[in-house]
Amino acid sequence: MESTVIEVKTGRSEVVHDLTDACSEFLRAVARGRDGLLHVFVPHATAGVALIELGAGSDDDLLAALRDLLPADDRWKHAHGSRGHGRSHVMPALIAPYATVPVLNGELALGTWQSVAMVDLNVDNPERKVRLSFLGG
Repeated sequence: MESTVIEVKTGRSEVVHDLTDACSEFLRAVARGRDGLLHVFVPHATAGVALIELGAGSDDDLLAALRDLLPADDRWKHAHGSRGHGRSHVMPALIAPYATVPVLNGELALGTWQSVAMVDLNVDNPERKVRLSFLGG
């Protein structure tokens, strides 16, 4: 298995951050035309990984849906950090902190409109790590 950790700057706002290019770049370096699986994992208690269409409004729709489901208010028992921080700790139960994508001939086998994205509601931590692991067949 080949593995690396990339750093992502998310800033101080909720974000759906596109990881697709970073995943493809990693695969170019390690897969070398082979089939296998790419595993994407965020080692954070407040972030997730989604396979979603980006750039056509779906990323904004996802953040709006998460705001509806997980309001940034004072209802959360996990209450340190910014207002509503506890919702960030609940989000990974809805959007898992990992995804596995097939790799064919060294390239992501995503659907036409799919991208790999990190979803982060935590406005208290502007820098994140993402582990990319390739398991060749």
